[in-house]
Amino acid sequence: MDRLEKIEKLRERAQVSYDEARAAYDEANGDLLDALILLEKQGKVAPPKGDGYYRSEQTVSEPVTEEKEEHSRGRRSNTEQENNNNFKETLDKIWKFLTGLVKKGNETSFEILKDKEHMASFPVTVLALLLLFAPWVTLPLIVIGLFFGFHYQFVSNNSDTDR
Repeated sequence: MDRLEKIEKLRERAQVSYDEARAAYDEANGDLLDALILLEKQGKVAPPKGDGYYRSEQTVSEPVTEEKEEHSRGRRSNTEQENNNNFKETLDKIWKFLTGLVKKGNETSFEILKDKEHMASFPVTVLALLLLFAPWVTLPLIVIGLFFGFHYQFVSNNSDTDR
């Protein structure tokens, strides 16, 4: 692999400009891993997940300074905050979906007819709850009703006709 290919690989991996990749590559004396570590220390590359630290050569561990600890804690709290925000957004989407579903179920009626005469009507939400909590009663009643000439229909009570 020639110098240009290594710099290109570093640039793609680190998502930095050619100039930054070349400078890091030259400073690391042609070692891609050292160049990547250098870019990480400069803050141009995100460190690996889990607050890991990688290095191509063994060195004596540096004492941990308060500044490094604060930076590490800040990074963790930012990640936790992003996870909390993603979780809240997901819960928000689920809540909006469920409230929209209940609203639509309340706007739509399940009607029972016999010989084109209206016998009963109730929201689809009630039908869904009956099917969910008492299907052994609800389903047989619907089927038996068919044998006795009952017809069923769903009717939208929504005033918006363009939906």
